[in-house]
Amino acid sequence: MRVFLTIALRNLLLAWRRSAFLGVAIAAVTLLMVLLLSLSQGIRDNLIFAATALTTGHVNVSGFYKTAQGDASPIVTGAAEARAVVEKHLEGVDFIVDRQNGFGKVVSATSSLQSVFKGIDVSQDTRFLKAVQLAEEREYVKDGRAEVIGSAEDLAKPNSILLFASQAKRLEVQVGDALTLTTQTFRGMTNTAEVTVVAVAKDLGMISSFHVFMPPKTLLDIYQLKENTTGVIMVYLDDIDRANEARAELYKAFEDEGYSMMEYDPRPYFMKFEGVMGEDWRGQRIDITTWEDETSFMSWILTAVDTISFILIAVLTIIIAIGITNTMWIAVRERTRELGTVRAIGMSKRQVLLLFMLEALILGFASTVVGAAIGAGIATGITAAHIAVPIEAMQIILMSETVVLSVNLGHVISAVLVFTLVTALAAAWPAIRASRLQPVTAIHHID
Repeated sequence: MRVFLTIALRNLLLAWRRSAFLGVAIAAVTLLMVLLLSLSQGIRDNLIFAATALTTGHVNVSGFYKTAQGDASPIVTGAAEARAVVEKHLEGVDFIVDRQNGFGKVVSATSSLQSVFKGIDVSQDTRFLKAVQLAEEREYVKDGRAEVIGSAEDLAKPNSILLFASQAKRLEVQVGDALTLTTQTFRGMTNTAEVTVVAVAKDLGMISSFHVFMPPKTLLDIYQLKENTTGVIMVYLDDIDRANEARAELYKAFEDEGYSMMEYDPRPYFMKFEGVMGEDWRGQRIDITTWEDETSFMSWILTAVDTISFILIAVLTIIIAIGITNTMWIAVRERTRELGTVRAIGMSKRQVLLLFMLEALILGFASTVVGAAIGAGIATGITAAHIAVPIEAMQIILMSETVVLSVNLGHVISAVLVFTLVTALAAAWPAIRASRLQPVTAIHHID
């Protein structure tokens, strides 16, 4: 085998121009594949980061409380008891936090917006404080007012609220300004609350565009709920990949503890209202979901990016495969007499086939490794450069204000293996034809 590897490598070096041209093309497609996969992974990582910091745990214990048909209150009564079930039955838990949920209108002196209200205890929810970065001065205001600093820790103060930059811009407010929250309680009454902006955070893509945060007591008061009531118990695991397994374990644990359970529905809770309101039952039912369920309404972003990437890579792969096949045909034609000679001195058809396939594999592997390495380097450099995304619509899709390309070792290896295999397959038919050349005919071939 060493002899054949040496011969294959020398043949590639002898035809270095052709090898270099084809190698650059293969490397370029591999590089592009690594960049596209890194973009998809970056969006996924941003989605997980933003979602698990702002709106969902790895596993969520939530539910609905009904007093009559046509009712659907997204609350968990007896929150402390439900939390105790989680702590008792689930292993591998990092930490657990409670969040209040609500819907309503945020009204300023000049504008208003519909939003999801989130009640958060910042003294316990350190993950939120690590994830949220305050907006810089003049980042969101229209009239150039400065001193937009604030502090997320100030959410511990009564009747406070944290907005995100796009929301503050729309409402035309800054830290210290007053806002009015308007909502309909779960008993059907309209209620309001006065709050003060204590912080404005940088946008975190689509998720942050329709969420505002306030102390839990503010939501309990506006909805006239008891203290032992929550919207969702968010469970964070040591291993996020165990979320589905943990969901199944918790479902069984709550059933065993005598809780009434909702059938598993892999959708976010706000998409379940209509179905729950039409169901004929009363009281509390527990619903357990994962972070993937709660963010499924945004899966179209990853699907769109992956689809575009797949189409682009497929087209380029076809072009490269055709180029490899044509190049190998040229190589066979140029070396016809040479092949006749080596066949005449004893090289078998199988050995000729092996020689051509080794040339293709060496070229493909070397080119893809170089292309993947350069692609990974470019992706890492782009992320480190913190390149700003100026278009707000693109920020929503990318789930970040900067371009983030996350290099995944598995993706790099996959790109190398895929295009090495493509190179080998594209070279297979010309190699087979080369191995079938008759020695006498090949020796007397005229170029």
